[in-house]
Amino acid sequence: MAELARRDDVEGLADEVLAYTAGYTGQWGRDSRDATDALGLVAPERRPELLMAILERCCRVTETEQRRVTNDLLEILVKPYSTVGTPDSAAVALAFAARHTAYFGGDEQRQLAEVLLDAARPLPLEVVAMMRRTVAHGYWGSPGALKPLLERLDVPALNPGEAWADRALADVASLDPAQARRWHELFRHAATATSARPAEKWAVTGRKLLDELAEPGDRLRSWLTLVGRPRTILLNRTRWEHDVNEAFDQYNATPLRGLVWLTSFLPDHPETPRVLGALVETSLRKVAGIGPRNPKVANAAVYALSRIPAEEALAQIARLAARVTYKGTLKELNAALDARAAALDLTRDEVEELAVPAYGLTEVGRRVEHFGDAAATLDATSGTVTVTWRNSAGKTVKSVPASVRSEHAERLAEFKAAGKDVEKMLSAQAERLDRQFLAQRVWPFAAWRARYLDHPLVGTLARRLIWLVDDVPCAYWDGALRTVEDKEIAAGETVRLWHPIDRAVDEVLAWRGWLEAKRVTQPFKQAHREVYLLTAAEENTRVYSNRYAAHILRQHQFHALTAARGWRNKLRMMVDDTYEPAVRELPQWGLRAEFWIEGAGHNWETDATESGAYLRIATDQVRFYPIHAPENHAHAGGGGYEQWLHPDAQPTDPLPLAGIPPLVLSEVLRDVDLFVGVASVGNDPAWQDGGPEGRFREYWASYSFGELSGTAQTRKEILERLVPRLAIADRARVEGRFLVVRGDLRTYKIHLGSGNILMSPNDQYLCIVPKQSAGSSTGDVFLPFDGDRVLGVILSKAVMLARDTGITDPTITQQLRR
Repeated sequence: MAELARRDDVEGLADEVLAYTAGYTGQWGRDSRDATDALGLVAPERRPELLMAILERCCRVTETEQRRVTNDLLEILVKPYSTVGTPDSAAVALAFAARHTAYFGGDEQRQLAEVLLDAARPLPLEVVAMMRRTVAHGYWGSPGALKPLLERLDVPALNPGEAWADRALADVASLDPAQARRWHELFRHAATATSARPAEKWAVTGRKLLDELAEPGDRLRSWLTLVGRPRTILLNRTRWEHDVNEAFDQYNATPLRGLVWLTSFLPDHPETPRVLGALVETSLRKVAGIGPRNPKVANAAVYALSRIPAEEALAQIARLAARVTYKGTLKELNAALDARAAALDLTRDEVEELAVPAYGLTEVGRRVEHFGDAAATLDATSGTVTVTWRNSAGKTVKSVPASVRSEHAERLAEFKAAGKDVEKMLSAQAERLDRQFLAQRVWPFAAWRARYLDHPLVGTLARRLIWLVDDVPCAYWDGALRTVEDKEIAAGETVRLWHPIDRAVDEVLAWRGWLEAKRVTQPFKQAHREVYLLTAAEENTRVYSNRYAAHILRQHQFHALTAARGWRNKLRMMVDDTYEPAVRELPQWGLRAEFWIEGAGHNWETDATESGAYLRIATDQVRFYPIHAPENHAHAGGGGYEQWLHPDAQPTDPLPLAGIPPLVLSEVLRDVDLFVGVASVGNDPAWQDGGPEGRFREYWASYSFGELSGTAQTRKEILERLVPRLAIADRARVEGRFLVVRGDLRTYKIHLGSGNILMSPNDQYLCIVPKQSAGSSTGDVFLPFDGDRVLGVILSKAVMLARDTGITDPTITQQLRR
């Protein structure tokens, strides 16, 4: 370091400092004197440059301890500039502070700013942005001291540093002065959007300001599409702070909300609902340490969608209602759908069904679009959207013809956007249909046919499911509804969704064979759906099930799964607090299902995130209560659940499992099986060592190669039918809990639950970590349902291991040679 400092090699020295902090874990003082002495050799006039160079690199540090050590050093290096009191020193200190959410206290920021202003030097907008964030933060050292200063500054009402705000500021700067002034007036008005919904006075002013602008819709939509993009000015993350570069700027969120509201005042445009729908999802994307990025922006977008009368807006609301799990925004979406249902004098379910657009599909799952002499065919009949292009000669081509790009750019953009909309809506509708099992909807035949079977988009899902028409099981094939014996059904009175729980075993097996013979891939498990019946052990425990107790799950993955399946759950923090169990309310049945869980571990370093959330949870009982029974609570770290009651009230006992409707019991336990099967640490092939201090080694071994769950049993049944048809059939067989694969080097046993592998001759463990995309594709192998990632992983591992002499990945070959 000393040599670099003597040469004033600021960039090289900054790199060396970061290399030093990557391995140093102590405090800055006597033990690090060699490093600090070297930094002191830098020429005084170059030290601000060095400070900012180290800061720039610290913004990109991801390792917690290195970030702490580097920030401690930065605090030492910046201190002289914050105390000298000269304009040059104040400029350095404020430039440094501007690269943080907030830095120094409000009083200190104001004093430094006054030094600059008294010297007739302007405050950079990045510094103003940091001061605004300090005020928005609310509890960062006397933020109120900054308000009078900020009010007297004549600066734009948007903070730089976010892609959308930078684009807005740049676009407005390029306009003529009169238009630029009007846009800045609009920004200032948007920055007053501090309430949950716009007041009438606010809306009147907003409409007036929009009327004075040229083409405001195009500009607003172009800016909103950039929300959530990576920050253009990285901020430095201090100790205990969340990932600030993934979050929205705390100040900008308010003018952003105002601009979102303003979109609902614009003339109808097909792109506006699409932009707002995407903004809801972007705003709710979760960030470690804070959860959803910015629910208030998401809620503003829902409000704007609810005020737009176009069908495209209703379609976005319906799609989002099926996908969004954040409780506050979901409440807004549900309210918007309920309001639209009341206005149309329809039920909520009917509005959701009628809200699904065709997206230009002229028949079920197909859209043909002509671009001059060229044409594109969008096909979604299989549930996956594909586009085939033909050029002017009618020949199939791999990419968009050049004539289409040059002569039909706008229509091409709309066509591509519609394809993405179809993909998103198909996913949302599949999830909505999957929830209909417990809803037990019954449709009049004519309405069902129009809204489901023959609907251009939903029909691609409905035609791959089994239905009960007047209680006769049937499915769509070759242009008609047919029974499993291929008898055609032309019409009926009522229709409902078929579920295996109340069907004969022979019927279930017959439908499985029918689907496989016709190579119909269902959008989710139906014919192969797991059925969970009461066990002898549960008859003995009577009011609770221990079937999924004593598992260790990754908490954040579990939390995401519960939300996706309609359960209510809170992340458990390693604090002295109480929590409810994970809960699924079933109002149509008058029931509440509970899955009892607790935090696992007590070590802040190994068992919790930086923000204090448990990394893992331990599972316990599944219980059922009347839906309005008092709620149970338990300490975050365990100790038993109990109901919180008024002193004069009596506790409500759990309901006997034998009295729970079989469909409800099965679907709830299926959810819990999913939670355990996906989130268990036993699924992680890299956890052979048992995790922190080896505490979970015994659990990992028992789960990784233990008894099969209901989902794994279904997987086994599928593989028993599938393996004989594979190219590796002569090398693979299902045996007990494993798919056994014979390679040229070894024989392998792939567990059908976890997907983990043992090798002959001594059951040596083979660690293969699948890529994130693994399981999404099984090549030419037909699977009768979508959604089982582990099944895809097992098949891909089997195919690879059957040809083990061709494996080149050194992380695998080294294990094979041991």
